[in-house]
Amino acid sequence: MDTKQIIELFDKYVIANYGRLPRAIVKGSGCYIYDAEGNEILDMFPGWAVSGIGHCHPKVVEAIKKQAETLLHIDNTFYSEPQGHLAKLLSDRAFGGKCFFCNSGAEANEAALKLARIATSPEKYRFITTEGSFHGRTFATVTATAQPKYHKGFLPLLPGFSYIPFNDVTALQNAFNDETAAVLVEPIQGEGGINVASAEFLQTIRDLCDETGAVMILDEVQTGIGRTGKWFGYQHTDIVPDVITMAKALGGGVSIGAMMAKAEIAKALVPGTHASTFGGNPLVCAAGIAVIEAIEEEKLLENAVKMGQYTSEKLNQLKQKYPVIDHVRGTGLMIGIQLKTPGAKIVSRCLEKNLRINCTQETVLRFMPPMIVKAEQIDKAIEILDSVLEEEK
Repeated sequence: MDTKQIIELFDKYVIANYGRLPRAIVKGSGCYIYDAEGNEILDMFPGWAVSGIGHCHPKVVEAIKKQAETLLHIDNTFYSEPQGHLAKLLSDRAFGGKCFFCNSGAEANEAALKLARIATSPEKYRFITTEGSFHGRTFATVTATAQPKYHKGFLPLLPGFSYIPFNDVTALQNAFNDETAAVLVEPIQGEGGINVASAEFLQTIRDLCDETGAVMILDEVQTGIGRTGKWFGYQHTDIVPDVITMAKALGGGVSIGAMMAKAEIAKALVPGTHASTFGGNPLVCAAGIAVIEAIEEEKLLENAVKMGQYTSEKLNQLKQKYPVIDHVRGTGLMIGIQLKTPGAKIVSRCLEKNLRINCTQETVLRFMPPMIVKAEQIDKAIEILDSVLEEEK
């Protein structure tokens, strides 16, 4: 089928709840995707950061093939080696916690919120989140997402959530009380515009949680699994959270989410309190194991640091050339370009020239290439963006 036929199929049979780009993608390989007409597109925002080690990484593909031949799914009333193995790999690379597996970042955050409630005293039911955050689309996680545009049409939301400005220590201190069960925050806001949490802000959360018995939850759905040059975003600081959530890059392209909690908190999640039918099935866990092994074997954490610095340098050179760029920010390969004007047209023009980037919060371009990216691919992306900015002057 060509692009026109595929779009017609969608128009007739698929609910139009996404604003879709006018391309039908039929193949992915490394840093590239290919449309139905065979056009090669350089992907600097792979699958909304899901394909963190590139599209169809050979190690992940092989692991999925091998696992599919033996056991695709078994329910969680049994034990399975892939789930246990993946949990150990993640625990060893974080703070030694225990894992609960699910299917997405939203589900991981739901699990974290429920755990915080059940692991703290009964009078603790309130949650603190930050303005500009994004935590998912379920009722609890969309409530936690402190952006009114996502609340429209779904009021009233769940009670018990308080919102504070990101990185505002005073507002954080004022919001805390004896009813606070947890603080949920991203180490780097992704959809919010690549806003990096300050060390003081995170340390204050840690101190307040320690003082009151509240739970510190870090949403690492986008920052986790190497995106920032560390396994998890919190590892750029001295703090250790009580709970982290992850998804996106963890499965290398298949749907998996996970929540990790310190053992003393995790013990509150007893049989009957929470579950996920498909969570942690052998297929997705085999993929997750392959992702972790590929990151280590190919030294992709180091590459994320190196290529992140290289990309930021190149983008800052564009800043000197084009006044429309206010500044560049981010960590590792999680980079935002703050514009002075809306960026949607720039994204569209880049795609016309076969470069995939993203715009969030209307004025922030997101560069989040796969961790396997090379300098020549960054150069090509910068060249295309340069040409678009030149045309838009």
